[in-house]
Amino acid sequence: MELRQILDGVESLEMVMPEFQREYVWPIEDAKQLLISMFKGYPTGCLLFWETETPPEIKNKAVDTNKLGLTKVILDGQQRLTTLYMLIRGEIPPYYTIEDILQDPRHLYFNVLSGDFQYYQKKLMENNPLWHSVTKCFDENDVDSFDIAEKHNAINEDVDFKETAKAIGKNLTKLRAIEKMTYPILTVPKTANIDGAIDVFDKVNSKGTKLTDAELVLTHVTGGWPQARRIMKKKMLEMKDNGFDFSLDFLTRCMVVALTKSALYKKNSKLKYDKFTKEDYKGAWSKVEKALDYLIPILKQDGLISSTNDLSTNNALVPIIAYLVENDNRFTGNLKYQFLYWMFLALIWSRYSGQTDARLDKDIYIINNEEDIIANLVQEIEDSRGRLEVKEADMEGRTAGHPIYKMLYIVTKANKAVDWSNGGAIYGTIGDYYSIQSHHIFPQAFLYRNGYQGDNHIDKKKVNEIANRAFITRDTNYSISDKAPEIYLSKVKDEYPNALEKQFIPEDPKLWLAENYDAFLKERREKIASEINNFLKSLKNHQADSDAIIVDKPSKSWSDFLNKGEDNFTEFKSSLRYCLREEKPMNYIEHSILKTINAFLNSEGGTLIIGADDEGNVLGLDNDYNSFSKKGKDGFLLHFDNMVINALGKEQQADINIKFEQVENKDFAVVEVSSSIKPVFLSANGKKEFFVRHAASSQAYDISEAYEYINKHWN
Repeated sequence: MELRQILDGVESLEMVMPEFQREYVWPIEDAKQLLISMFKGYPTGCLLFWETETPPEIKNKAVDTNKLGLTKVILDGQQRLTTLYMLIRGEIPPYYTIEDILQDPRHLYFNVLSGDFQYYQKKLMENNPLWHSVTKCFDENDVDSFDIAEKHNAINEDVDFKETAKAIGKNLTKLRAIEKMTYPILTVPKTANIDGAIDVFDKVNSKGTKLTDAELVLTHVTGGWPQARRIMKKKMLEMKDNGFDFSLDFLTRCMVVALTKSALYKKNSKLKYDKFTKEDYKGAWSKVEKALDYLIPILKQDGLISSTNDLSTNNALVPIIAYLVENDNRFTGNLKYQFLYWMFLALIWSRYSGQTDARLDKDIYIINNEEDIIANLVQEIEDSRGRLEVKEADMEGRTAGHPIYKMLYIVTKANKAVDWSNGGAIYGTIGDYYSIQSHHIFPQAFLYRNGYQGDNHIDKKKVNEIANRAFITRDTNYSISDKAPEIYLSKVKDEYPNALEKQFIPEDPKLWLAENYDAFLKERREKIASEINNFLKSLKNHQADSDAIIVDKPSKSWSDFLNKGEDNFTEFKSSLRYCLREEKPMNYIEHSILKTINAFLNSEGGTLIIGADDEGNVLGLDNDYNSFSKKGKDGFLLHFDNMVINALGKEQQADINIKFEQVENKDFAVVEVSSSIKPVFLSANGKKEFFVRHAASSQAYDISEAYEYINKHWN
């Protein structure tokens, strides 16, 4: 089909955009390169349509409801099609609104003589007859080769008019021929339903603008609940007005957690779209929305978090939302302060800077399964970082990109710091002139005048260290400019005696001299570290509010645990080595046990239950007990220890704990496995194997996969 016919189809609503498609996200450079490729006659892929008599929810309601017969639903190529529609027709296609166009390419210009494409530049293109809007070039009445040649000839009398007009005409004809190009179209037949169409969309996505895992999940959610994207975006705008700027990816993650009690996308065994109804999606979103409405005021009032700008990552909120979703959207007792304590630790120590999905999933698991939630969440951080306390050395050479910088702003607000010009609080200021800025206590220009080199990497980091930052209003920052600290700090101290102390600034005038800058940094780092640790301690030990609800939560039984079923951190095995089918011990049963332990060691840890079937029904351990020369639990433990030592190594025993429990007088073994601090290989049948947990199962990695995983997981 010719491109112009396709564009006509878009205009007439014969071709429509489903609600589950995202917005127009192409960078303008991609739009330019698409047109350059088509101008040169290069292939640019194909379009994929789904022909259906019952189209799904359509973006912007851009569908002809009276239309009979088949409607073409755009599944793949929407970024290219939207680009071409805007550049050739000069308008936004009917399935989008101006808010959906994140980067508008319609200021692309064409040099009709050279054939060059560039975005509008006033200096280069104003009063230059050779540069014209691409959109206008497609209109023969608007851009004429002879008119342009005459204007160009008037400025450049030595050029050949005929040759110039000929070259311009050739380029314009070549450009306009794009509309008449035949564009390849693939079609999903009308026999496909919405789920089948989305599956095709998933499969072809990798060939277009890559969608994130969250965007693919949201595509499926919107397939089942067409209004989901619009409703979530409306909530996003509402929260943004309140200072909290959350992405669709973040909200989708929270939806997945509410639906499955897991933070994973692709590897989530419970994320089965054919099992979810529209009401399931709406119910999950309602819980997430209520959790956010409850949490944001707490973050502002009790956490002193003015906006998401105060957070180094929004991921630290996901486990808190997971808790609220499962607990009627309320904190009981002093849990509000306990969660804030954990959240700040997670931010300071970059809990989610690497292995984001796996660590989020582990923390969600703790939320839903552990008795002492906060202690276990905090332990995860301490295990990975080695300590919780902030030290002076943690800030040495660190600049504003480090999480401790944002933490400095929080404790500065907690200390009720005041501005240095008007004495007003720096928290909650209103108006442009009173907006808070990050001020260099030793101004950059001052330090560069006093021996520090702007082109020296070490000097530059030292000049911009966290310990050289304070928070004051914009007006005050401008008035200080590059004055020497010994001059303006003494004035601040005289006018507002506590102002420097409230921002943890050393008050010894000797430390305000340029030659003592290193000593100033060291002392202030120590003060900041002490304040952060005290702030965290105050949250940890904070008593419950007088009106807080106190609830005695019933302890979870092993029956409850088994009824929850398997997940990424839980696996059930019928026996340690006894094969129920063959009615005798078998090596492959033992290998199955060992590969699960190996996978837990190489991932985020987990619990292996031996003596229960896949449904969590306890079978007992009598068959195993009777298979050993030394009967009973002692023989079981001895054999288990030997299995671990021979296959995984003696040093791994420190990460593996085994105990026996009972349900209805039937024994089962509980094997708790901690995440290993180094890669662990399984020795079996004379070879080395490497397993990792994925989608509630233990998956084998080959050498190249293991190498890549090891580099990501432990580095």
